[in-house]
Amino acid sequence: MNLNNLTPAKGSVNREKRIARGQGSGHGGTSTRGHKGAKSRSGYSKKIGFEGGQMPLQRRVPKFGFKNINRVEYKAINLDIIQSLIDRKNVTEITPEVLRENGLVSRNELVKILGRGELKAKINVSAHKFSTSAKAVIEGQGGVCSEI
Repeated sequence: MNLNNLTPAKGSVNREKRIARGQGSGHGGTSTRGHKGAKSRSGYSKKIGFEGGQMPLQRRVPKFGFKNINRVEYKAINLDIIQSLIDRKNVTEITPEVLRENGLVSRNELVKILGRGELKAKINVSAHKFSTSAKAVIEGQGGVCSEI
């Protein structure tokens, strides 16, 4: 052991300074909190959006619009998507379960069939809603539309 290979004990150097443990620690007195004010007190917690007494942004910005809490959201499936599903998978009946298996709707989504595109096959479709144009096209091909 020589002076050039002496090392301090592990954990004795570069430790975090202990706050509020007297003046000798370098963090005594106000304990890094500064003098007076809300932030120096125990139990202080700033409210979300508080801007130091200035009018907060969420109160300055004008409000507009209306959100209907009773709105029912449907996942729109068009006839061209149904036709491509018939061509690819050779299905004979369309239900929300079939659409779910093919990744077109997620588990709890309600399905509405819309009339974009052409339908060339006779097919039975079960869904939560139908547009009038989609219903006309499906029944025009000899298929059946049944609402769940």
